[in-house]
Amino acid sequence: MDVFGGAKNCPNETVWGPQASFRTAQRSLIWNVPTEELPHIPEHWFNYPEPDPMYNYVLGLLYVFFMFFSLVGNGLVIWIFCSAKSLRTPSNMFVVNLALCDFLMMLKTPIFIYNSFNLGFASGHLGCQIFGTIGSFSGIGASATNAAIAYDRYNVIAKPFDGKMSKGKAFLIILLIWAYVTPWSLMPLYGYWSRFVPEGYLTSCSFDYLTKNESIQYWVGTMFVICYCIPMSLIVYYYSQIVSHVVNHEKALREQAKKMNVDSLRSNQAQQNQSAEVRIAKAQ
Repeated sequence: MDVFGGAKNCPNETVWGPQASFRTAQRSLIWNVPTEELPHIPEHWFNYPEPDPMYNYVLGLLYVFFMFFSLVGNGLVIWIFCSAKSLRTPSNMFVVNLALCDFLMMLKTPIFIYNSFNLGFASGHLGCQIFGTIGSFSGIGASATNAAIAYDRYNVIAKPFDGKMSKGKAFLIILLIWAYVTPWSLMPLYGYWSRFVPEGYLTSCSFDYLTKNESIQYWVGTMFVICYCIPMSLIVYYYSQIVSHVVNHEKALREQAKKMNVDSLRSNQAQQNQSAEVRIAKAQ
């Protein structure tokens, strides 16, 4: 089992001929990549020229600010919700989990910043594995948590009496989220079915979606369904049910208002409140 080596069942041919031409001709994207790191880079990126260094410097600087504000913001959310007893509700447990995913996402940013200021794949294969693993856990975890939040909102609005979430149930759902995320994050790390490789300016990493073989294509399709389609479908379903429930509730209120010969139950209630305020004012 090779944790930081190449992927099993997804071989990537090392193109040593083009490598030599890239070293002697116009500088390519891989001009400063050590020879031993080249097998870890998809051949696709060998065909791109070296970008203007200013692009990398600007991106690195921007992500310094992004990292600072995100870590501070999400850190405050986690601290406030965990320290304030009144905020420790089942629904807020999902909010804390989402903030934790976002906080975790930004913990990999120093690798991107380091690579950007060093104009490429400076952190090497080890840095790429760390970057990709953290990105997978936080990204897939955030999408699954958003689906859980949608489910919770649906229960609160559509089933206000029967759908109350308990802390135990919320905690169990969060455990299931991380159990759902873990295999899809660890398989590329251990080289099963896919692997983490650099992309773009070689300053960030993701799972391999460029290698042309059947195994990788199945992996990309599976990841698309598991990590995007399923959470998105749940989010769309639950929020559409919320909208439908609210529309039906409004329709029922209008029908009830007609039976009571008032414009609307809300306006009638407002008039009653105003009348009560006038009577109180006169009494004073």
